[in-house]
Amino acid sequence: MRSTLLSVVVLALLAPGSAFATPVVSAFYYPWFGTSIHNGGYQHWAQGGHAPPNDIASVYYPAVGVYSSADAALLAQQMHEINRAGIDEIAVSWWGRGSPEDQRVPAILAAAAKEHVAVAIHLEPYGGRTVSSTSADIDYLTGLGVTKFYVYQAFQLPAGDWAPINDALRLKGIVTYAQTPFVGQAATGHFSGVYTYDILTWGSGKFSRICAEAHAAHLLCAPSVGPGFDAKRTNANLAVKPRRRGLTYDTMWNQAIAAGADDITITSFNEWQEGTQIEPAAPPKRRGDIRYGSYNGAWGLFGRKAATAYLDRTGYWAHIFRRAVAKRSIAPS
Repeated sequence: MRSTLLSVVVLALLAPGSAFATPVVSAFYYPWFGTSIHNGGYQHWAQGGHAPPNDIASVYYPAVGVYSSADAALLAQQMHEINRAGIDEIAVSWWGRGSPEDQRVPAILAAAAKEHVAVAIHLEPYGGRTVSSTSADIDYLTGLGVTKFYVYQAFQLPAGDWAPINDALRLKGIVTYAQTPFVGQAATGHFSGVYTYDILTWGSGKFSRICAEAHAAHLLCAPSVGPGFDAKRTNANLAVKPRRRGLTYDTMWNQAIAAGADDITITSFNEWQEGTQIEPAAPPKRRGDIRYGSYNGAWGLFGRKAATAYLDRTGYWAHIFRRAVAKRSIAPS
């Protein structure tokens, strides 16, 4: 009887959508930046015809300056910041075997391990991606020790085509999340759960519906929260989701927790081009003819304190989220 009860508890802990599952705070992480010193040229900072180091493809300017994702010292600093912010996991943007992002995974894994940060992979829609190629990619990446995957724009391909692959992966202990607000697609594809990523289109007002549908389908719900969106220095997307001195971030976190999220994903740690980053930004300063934005005013903070405001606030919300999940797990049914 005791053995049977233990088995039931273990299954409950592992079951998708279970209130007993350990909550995870995950941040989407971009390892695609390069500099002339480390990489022979600027990568992504120069997107859209910009000319680093003063003129970069971002409305904000990093507190550490433009950097290379291949810089070991930079990686160590980022992983320390991620750990300190209460983030359990990074979901690393990955663009296919042989890509710069792929080549940087081993160093990221090593740096993250030193700070006790888990590493998942954010499988991007690289050219020619198919369900079969994604399955092969996952086999390759699990060989590096990765067991959790977020599939961006999964349903550019037929939902049903994912089912047999996800069934086989689940038997190996591999977890897959589909990026979609439409839970029926993920259920048809036999994914473990859903996440939204896009904080511009899928705001916090939709989290309750998404998580309720996910739990009804026995899927995990990992809605994506973020500080804001502003990509006007990168591309033609003129839509802006203002940060409102931190209120946007607070609202999304609050609604994700209220929706009964199993995990929470953050868009993003360092997607500077779209202005969704929570990585420290420099105080306002004119660089040449350009005046970059800053986090000044967020939660009443200015200067150096404002630079880390979003990391500090992430730690605050991560703590509240874990307490909320713990209360759900002991609440009478």
